[in-house]
Amino acid sequence: MAYLLDDDQLQVQALVRRVAREKVARRAADIDRTAEYPQDMYDLLRELGLFALPFPAEYGGSGSLLSSCIAVEELGRVCYNTAYLLIVQWAPFGAILGGGSDEQKARWLPGLASGELRAALSLTESQSGSDVAGFKTTARRTAGGYVLNGAKIWCTNSHIADVILVGAQTVDESGRKEGVSLFLVERDRPGLTIGKPEDKMGGRGVPSCPLFLDDVRLPANARLGEQGRSGFKVAMEALNASRPLIGARAVGLAQGATDHAVEFISGRTAFGQPVSEFQGMRWMIADMAMRTEAARQIVYSAAAQGDAGLKGSAFAPVAAMAKCFATDVAMDVATQAVQIFGAAGISADYPINRYFRDAKILQIVEGTNQIQRNIIADSVLGRPARPRKAQDQ
Repeated sequence: MAYLLDDDQLQVQALVRRVAREKVARRAADIDRTAEYPQDMYDLLRELGLFALPFPAEYGGSGSLLSSCIAVEELGRVCYNTAYLLIVQWAPFGAILGGGSDEQKARWLPGLASGELRAALSLTESQSGSDVAGFKTTARRTAGGYVLNGAKIWCTNSHIADVILVGAQTVDESGRKEGVSLFLVERDRPGLTIGKPEDKMGGRGVPSCPLFLDDVRLPANARLGEQGRSGFKVAMEALNASRPLIGARAVGLAQGATDHAVEFISGRTAFGQPVSEFQGMRWMIADMAMRTEAARQIVYSAAAQGDAGLKGSAFAPVAAMAKCFATDVAMDVATQAVQIFGAAGISADYPINRYFRDAKILQIVEGTNQIQRNIIADSVLGRPARPRKAQDQ
């Protein structure tokens, strides 16, 4: 799909690039080293009004997935964790926007858009990551609403979220399964316990915690969407649409790794000549630049198609390609950058170590790249989506 960045998108790019270089870059190493939530970066993003960016003007946003990808790329170029702060907020926002009732939207979306409120999404369980249909967490229907029991893992942002969207298998009073739904669970709800943050390899500044739900009682209106509507399916479509954003984070990471590699070799000499003049080194840099630009184009194209109205099963393989290709590129480029740094590349004293660890995370989050390949293959082969996929629930 042909596209050109318009004036508004170029302004977003220029603003976020400047802020990233002047205010975000210098914090990146400390955020990763300490694994402490970067409240100062959250406040900065809120000041810039970026939390509403992908969403309709009524919430203060641009309504543009492409603009959002541009912002994420520029932040991810210098700090994976600061870009993460946006995406971890946008996923539950998009779910509520896509699957919530008018009452739920009115209650949560204005605060999430302004950054006054924070949210998290909890799907993964110890026995089921991609297999959402295999949830063991249950939401038993009662006369007054639902009672949730079960456990979740890897719930990013849960330690600080005002509301957590929890996926659960809905059952009636007799225990008969009624399908998977999402529930809006406030963090201080009795029976909800948030466990110790994981000691993660990458994405360390935005903690991921387990959740334990022990007879968490919820009113009927805590279920995402109105009774009789497939709120979960609508929400999953919104989450599927966020995959180009993960791709954009990968593009930013690949570009940042390339930037650091170029800077590293530019002032070094070996065997009597600049390291940047060795043909092998020049070809590595050229390959990194080509692959990063290819990833950028596939991500921007996917985002533009989303902005043009492509949705559902037609958009799924496009979004999957953007996420899968760009994150594989980020891993490859980061690996090559570590090689260029040599022994310095495996030292925590140099930033490229961080880029390598963060790149690996991107191949797993928001649907592993193996799952993305299944989505793409199903589309190419003309097969219906498989039941195990979240968007089919």
